[in-house]
Amino acid sequence: MSAGAAQAGELADLLVAVADGAVAVLSLETNSYLDEDWQQLRPGLIAADLGVPCTVHPLGSWASGTHGLAEEILVMDRGFLPRFLDGSWSPYELALVDVPAGVSAERLDELALVVGTAGFDETLLSRLGGSRVWFSGHDDCYVLLEARDAALPGAVLARLLALLAGSALAGLTGSPSVCVPEPGPWLSERLIARAPHWIGALGEVTGELVTIELAALAAPWRLDVAFPQRADLTVTLDVRGGTWRIAPVGSDARSVAPPGS
Repeated sequence: MSAGAAQAGELADLLVAVADGAVAVLSLETNSYLDEDWQQLRPGLIAADLGVPCTVHPLGSWASGTHGLAEEILVMDRGFLPRFLDGSWSPYELALVDVPAGVSAERLDELALVVGTAGFDETLLSRLGGSRVWFSGHDDCYVLLEARDAALPGAVLARLLALLAGSALAGLTGSPSVCVPEPGPWLSERLIARAPHWIGALGEVTGELVTIELAALAAPWRLDVAFPQRADLTVTLDVRGGTWRIAPVGSDARSVAPPGS
């Protein structure tokens, strides 16, 4: 699945929920941790500063400049991933994959070889043995996810809708943060069943309702793709009730939400 406008930390709990016992951080770039020569600190030093216990597996200079790899791999218990991606710093060009707890050095070398020789748009999970989830994020703008869990695409879509609504409410109120419920699985299931690719833009935003206009796309969104001149559906968050509704454009959204939504 591919997505836009999502930071890795905003999806970390979803990744952890489907991951094996540990997570291997294969690639990491950031401007948040620089030394006196304005060079990025090694990933292991960043993890140490954040207080995240992990092991460091060196790959060497051959991995430098290789897409999806850094010169060392960090391996941490999957439960520490949210602490690592805690929002206090900004990673980009981040790539990670789940691995078994106690993964061997040989297995990490094999994993690096697969990633380092893969094509840019090539799927990886089929070549990564028992791994369940692969994440690649580019500058917090593009997200590429592969998963063996069929529920993850819907969960990511629901999270993106909640993030968009939350950002609108925070801007409206001037609050640094707001609490927004995520839509239930039914909403993502309806959207995915109707079309494989969607783009969303904010419609009406008040203290009572947040409306998101959705348009189906023929291909995944990219930065140069403008919002279409028409919307196909509207998704509405009832702020006070904490419920989500979906409807064709121009109809009454209240009439199409499932009972208890």
